[in-house]
Amino acid sequence: MALMRCDFHSETLGMSTSMTVILPQRTSSQIGMTGSAPEGDPPVLYLLHGLSDDDTIWLRRTSIERYVAPLGLAVVMPQVGRSFYTDEEHGNRYWTFLSTELPRVCHEFFRLSGRREDTFVAGLSMGGYGAVKWALREPDRFAAAASLSGALDVATRRHHPTAPLDPAVWHTVFGERAVTGTDDDTLALLDRTPDTGRPALYVACGTEDFLYDDNLAFVAAARERDVPLTVDFSPGTHDWAYWDAKIQDVLAWLPLRGDG
Repeated sequence: MALMRCDFHSETLGMSTSMTVILPQRTSSQIGMTGSAPEGDPPVLYLLHGLSDDDTIWLRRTSIERYVAPLGLAVVMPQVGRSFYTDEEHGNRYWTFLSTELPRVCHEFFRLSGRREDTFVAGLSMGGYGAVKWALREPDRFAAAASLSGALDVATRRHHPTAPLDPAVWHTVFGERAVTGTDDDTLALLDRTPDTGRPALYVACGTEDFLYDDNLAFVAAARERDVPLTVDFSPGTHDWAYWDAKIQDVLAWLPLRGDG
């Protein structure tokens, strides 16, 4: 695998930012690991971080590089601060950066497949919310999306009785506007995504996680609408032991081409 931290200027954000990128490499002489790469442009997974993290966190807390090495899969991990992958009310345009600028610059910088069937998104916590929101708002872009411990009912987080979102973060991201029913509400997006062509969805959350109720609400809403999804509710909390295990399940679930 080739691993790089890419520092670049974002026109959307009006400042320099970073992404961590893993690119596939065909190898046979590495001790303890064999690398694979497809004959053509590799498929790509956009892997999103949580509220307290940055673009390096998946690499630092899991063995993601080792997990993807035999798959021939590129992984793009962008940095978005505490934005909830949203055009912030009192901040910067991180949704526009994520959905428009990031894919464009990635394809300018790296050799990546542009086919929908080769494009995936996943994330944890805030990033699980971002992954599902992105896939449901742009279903023509993704073949599959996965959420690990995602904040999938974010509209309830402002005044949640036991785990409310930091008021300063809420004010910066959403201001005083209502989230329920908007394109930042993943439950509302279930009604706006066409029945045909919807990306495959994977929802995992530990049953002891403080976001478990969010995930129950999202899964119930999806099932009411006959949205097909893979659900993995099992013992676990909001921690890296859980996410390190579950990202391996996500990688096994992704509909990757078999020519790596």
